[in-house]
Amino acid sequence: MDQPPDTNAAIWKSAEVIQNWAAEADDRERKRGEPRRLMAELLPFDQSEKFTFLDLGAGTGAASRGILAQYPNSTAILADFSPQMMGAGEREMQPFAGRFRYVEFDMAVGGWPDDIPTSVGAIITSLSVHHLTDTRKQSLFGEIYGRLAAGGWYLNYDPVTAPDRIVEATWQRVNEREDPTAAHQRQHRSHSEQERWDNHVRYMIPLAQQLDYLRAAGFEGIDVYWKRLENVIYGGRRPN
Repeated sequence: MDQPPDTNAAIWKSAEVIQNWAAEADDRERKRGEPRRLMAELLPFDQSEKFTFLDLGAGTGAASRGILAQYPNSTAILADFSPQMMGAGEREMQPFAGRFRYVEFDMAVGGWPDDIPTSVGAIITSLSVHHLTDTRKQSLFGEIYGRLAAGGWYLNYDPVTAPDRIVEATWQRVNEREDPTAAHQRQHRSHSEQERWDNHVRYMIPLAQQLDYLRAAGFEGIDVYWKRLENVIYGGRRPN
């Protein structure tokens, strides 16, 4: 069966989609409080330390805001490929004015722009890597490794696919118990909701495969630092 066409760019460059996405942000982020806090705490910096981190596929900056709040002397470079998403992000990031800037960069294509530094203390990705093909995931991890300072960390917060059908059914059962409307919503998606879902899962892969990509890139200290059903935080550091 042919796979539906890749509509990622069309979806995330749609003003209507971004408007709806931003309107749902508060409810969405309430469910992500724990991994957002942990991602900030995993970074190996003192609270008062000055450092710059890069947020790839930053969207409206939810992950960056957690880190900027935790480390008051940090600065963020947020990279995204959607002008519409970056416009919404500029508004959301205003509490941290003067400590961040946006850069246009398409992770799916590569070709890093000159205004992303060649060396930063940390790089994060959040809910974006799963939109990339396997080949691009692997090459991106190598590029991230090359942009990290010695001892710099990379962390990724993302969903993964289950290794077998029993695990997948267990994840679905628990998710539907926590949200009794989930099964009905899954079975009655509108055309645009189905398109969003197809786009969401198109290139999603198991966790173990992605950890292998990190090892191949040269990272050490690789671990799954947090996991809840299909959602994980994994990462590692560039050796000193």
